[in-house]
Amino acid sequence: QVQLVESGGGLVQPGGSLRLSCAASRSIFPTYRMGWYRQGPGKQRELVATITSDGVTNYADSVKGRFTVSRDNAKNTVYLQMNSLKPEDTAVYYCSAYNAGIGNNWGQGTQVTVSS
Repeated sequence: QVQLVESGGGLVQPGGSLRLSCAASRSIFPTYRMGWYRQGPGKQRELVATITSDGVTNYADSVKGRFTVSRDNAKNTVYLQMNSLKPEDTAVYYCSAYNAGIGNNWGQGTQVTVSS
């Protein structure tokens, strides 16, 4: 099992940027596909972005072109760069480490609030 700790959330104005980090307690290469999910007020948890061990990325349509997911396998860390933030991006953001034989490991989440 791997423990995940998110950081970097906070309050930002519309159009602003934040960079989230997810630090893993052990090596994530090549075992895990890493991802970011979010859950807004009154909404279901939804996929934001994923990145495979070799760097292949996938994004939700709602964030494509604004968010960038990356991973530093040597540091056991995954990042989510969020630009051009909108109020609808307000949510708790969760880091995930997925392996088909293990399932999902989840972090505790970090709050992102986009408001003027």
